Amino acid sequence: MDLHAIIHSLSRLGSFMQQFQFPIENVENSSLNKLFYLRFESAISAAKIHNGWFDESQVRKSIFALSKWLKVEILAPWTSECIKPDNPQKIALIMAGNIPLVGFHDFICSLVSGHSVLVKLSSNDKQLLPLISEILIHLDASFQDKIEFTESRMKDFDAVIATGSDNTARYFDYYFGKYPNIIRKNRNSIAVLSSYETNESLSLLAEDIFSYYGLGCRNVSKIYIPVGFNFDLLFEAFASRKEVMINKKYANNLEYYRALFLMGGNKMLDNGFLLLREEVSIPSPISMLHYEFYESIEQVQENIDHFKSQIQCVVSDLNIQGSLPFGHTQTPFIDDYADRIDTLAFLRNL
Repeated sequence: MDLHAIIHSLSRLGSFMQQFQFPIENVENSSLNKLFYLRFESAISAAKIHNGWFDESQVRKSIFALSKWLKVEILAPWTSECIKPDNPQKIALIMAGNIPLVGFHDFICSLVSGHSVLVKLSSNDKQLLPLISEILIHLDASFQDKIEFTESRMKDFDAVIATGSDNTARYFDYYFGKYPNIIRKNRNSIAVLSSYETNESLSLLAEDIFSYYGLGCRNVSKIYIPVGFNFDLLFEAFASRKEVMINKKYANNLEYYRALFLMGGNKMLDNGFLLLREEVSIPSPISMLHYEFYESIEQVQENIDHFKSQIQCVVSDLNIQGSLPFGHTQTPFIDDYADRIDTLAFLRNL
């Protein structure tokens, strides 16, 4: 199966997936839609049943974001250095289930590199990727020999890409350390504010914080703010996000941490749907945002360097090295690799 054929199939898959940003009544009468449209809609609904964090809007957001990668004009330059390997490998993919289709990038990286995949899905995210794989196989039967799913102990593979928590990473290191591997641990993202942000900028920051209820490694879990920062501006810009409380799991988290920290005598700011706590650490519980005051950008840069292994993204309007604009953490480019490890290069060098 050559790279041109893989890209062609992925681009057709992307066109199909783009339809699911919103429910559509009058669907294009294509062959793919006849076979898979209703099944895909059912899988979106089933995702919520199996995982209370996967609201329909969040699942659709993820599907649409991933579909934008699957275009010839994006896939072709991205894979320009890929060549068909003389000895294709079987890549064991162990996927997390924190946000919908979180392992999709590893999945397509392995396929465009000419390898096959052995996929172990998280029990929290089992509905969509098998159906996507079925669509690819329908588009090109050669994928049949390239894609395998398993629920049992993984065996007969050559390399591993595994994503999980810090605790599961120790397990992965123990069992898969002898194989070529990428093993990812917990990460979070941060924002650096200046006090001069517009309401529009802070509203975009809310997207970085609240998308997927804060469960992703690209979600902002901590903000650095200058001394004297006006929190009223932040809460005003975040007001439209109070709908997160509709999700019972989020609301339960908020009530739990509010009670826990109040009983402990901890000072917090509370706008009814988000708790803000002054804290040095980067990770924050769901429904809580950590903040830390700074007096100079140099101080912030030192913190970023110190916590580098815990930080996935930095968002800011300030001149912070490698930072993204507000609102962009959940729309990475296809070559914006998790943990800054080039997955394609790893797969090419096997």
